[in-house]
Amino acid sequence: MGDIGLLMDGFANALQPIYLVYALIGVTLGTAVGVLPGIGPAMTVALLLPLTLTLEPTAAFIMFAGIYYGGMYGGSTTSILLNTPGESASIVTALEGNRMAKAGRGAAALATAAVGSFVAGTIATMLLTLVAPTVARLAVQLSPADFVALMVVAFLTVAAMLGTSPSRGLASLGLGLFLGLVGTDSLTAQQRFTFGIPALADGIEVVVVAVGVFAVGETLFVAARLRRGPVPVIPVSGSWMTREDFRRSWPAWLRGTAIGFPVGTIPAGGADVSTFLSYSAERKLSKRKSEFGKGAIEGVAGPEAANNAAAAGVLVPLLTLGIPTSATAAVILAAFNSYGIRPGPLLFENEPELIWALIASLYIGNVMLLVLNLPLVGLWVRLLQIPRPYLYAGILTFAALGSYAVGASTTDLVLLGLLGLLGWAMRVFGYPIAPAVIGLILGPIAEEQFRRAMQISQGDPTALVTSPFAAITYSVLIGLFALSWWLRRRQSRLAAEVLGDDDVVPATEALPAGEVVDREGSGEPQPTGVLPVALLDPPAGTTPDDERGDRR
Repeated sequence: MGDIGLLMDGFANALQPIYLVYALIGVTLGTAVGVLPGIGPAMTVALLLPLTLTLEPTAAFIMFAGIYYGGMYGGSTTSILLNTPGESASIVTALEGNRMAKAGRGAAALATAAVGSFVAGTIATMLLTLVAPTVARLAVQLSPADFVALMVVAFLTVAAMLGTSPSRGLASLGLGLFLGLVGTDSLTAQQRFTFGIPALADGIEVVVVAVGVFAVGETLFVAARLRRGPVPVIPVSGSWMTREDFRRSWPAWLRGTAIGFPVGTIPAGGADVSTFLSYSAERKLSKRKSEFGKGAIEGVAGPEAANNAAAAGVLVPLLTLGIPTSATAAVILAAFNSYGIRPGPLLFENEPELIWALIASLYIGNVMLLVLNLPLVGLWVRLLQIPRPYLYAGILTFAALGSYAVGASTTDLVLLGLLGLLGWAMRVFGYPIAPAVIGLILGPIAEEQFRRAMQISQGDPTALVTSPFAAITYSVLIGLFALSWWLRRRQSRLAAEVLGDDDVVPATEALPAGEVVDREGSGEPQPTGVLPVALLDPPAGTTPDDERGDRR
């Protein structure tokens, strides 16, 4: 009952008019960026980090949560109407949703996506409410050696599992750990890797790194590879969900929720994997298997539910253990760090008002998103008419202004440019971005806990693995590697199976072999190796030569 009372207090805070405004801003921005190809929730949260430092933490995180959920919602709109996923988790939605739109049932596809997202998001938030406090209470009893074990789990799982190549993930993690060492050592007061630059004595601002590698790097990468002009939009036609559509959709919503939430809580799970698993489950369980590939409504309802349930699942390890399992979670972790708040076991004790208001805002945001997505579909699609040069120039301008506002230092602007180029290069060569940010944030925390554990054990390294929790954690780590390996193989098989049709073309026409744009913003190549036709086909009336010139 204590947790229910705290949740009610959270609702009392979240329902204040000012917080409702921030929630509305968040879900609106999230939906808008979810619609735009190549600009995902991770990039948007990173871009807004410096602009929200003047806000109190509760307002800022309510807005960030709205962006996160809204980004998951918005991706379904362009997936269905343009066959162009706004972010990577919406690729599966395009398979059946776009066929429904072509058959004159676009309104029904959009409705089942919006209602399914609302149902799954609400149920998953309820599970988050029940699970997170219990995990936090158990984790409060951890020793420094136990925290070191958790940091090892975070480093290895994120580095080895958030990319197609473990070696590249570990290299990215090493880069982040190095950046985390820059500054003054808190124990010896010695400067490390500052190269005599006074501005680096206090370390590199996490906000500058997040904005540079996510926002600037992603903008340069996407602007260089996607064509400028808008693509033809299928008009929203047909009636909204009929009674038969609802009868077929609600079991898929529940199954998608049951798949998405637990998959979202584990490293290398997240929305991408859960949507493929949900689509596969719907095809196997459906009594209308012949409709799949031609516009089966279950193929939209299940993946969209899994998508939003996974978004809530990602918050469980982030809030209770401080371990991000997705690129967006890594940026939200950076946001906590910028406010001097450390997610982990003590978060529910040290910041109860913030956390419970944040959880309550997820319920409120889901309602807002349902209201925004059903009647305003046409408005979101019009965002695609924004000329790409203006769009990307605006993003870079906001990134520069925001980073300069953090410390009013030209050094930060130089670092922003260098880190943006680094983020672009990492994407070009297939190095994941999230491990670098996680290494930067968690590296100093791991170093602190490691030193504390060594002091307590008087330098005995076996103390790091002899505690019961640490031993169990390392055993679980082995299990996570095995599970994630299975999930990746499963996703690859499903991708080859469900995407191997006429509506996709090889990614090599526009990108390096085996690599596709990551809408989530993590910068890692996706294992599908394909892109929707809408991203690659030239507009009507252009020639192949025109098309190549349009993709600058």
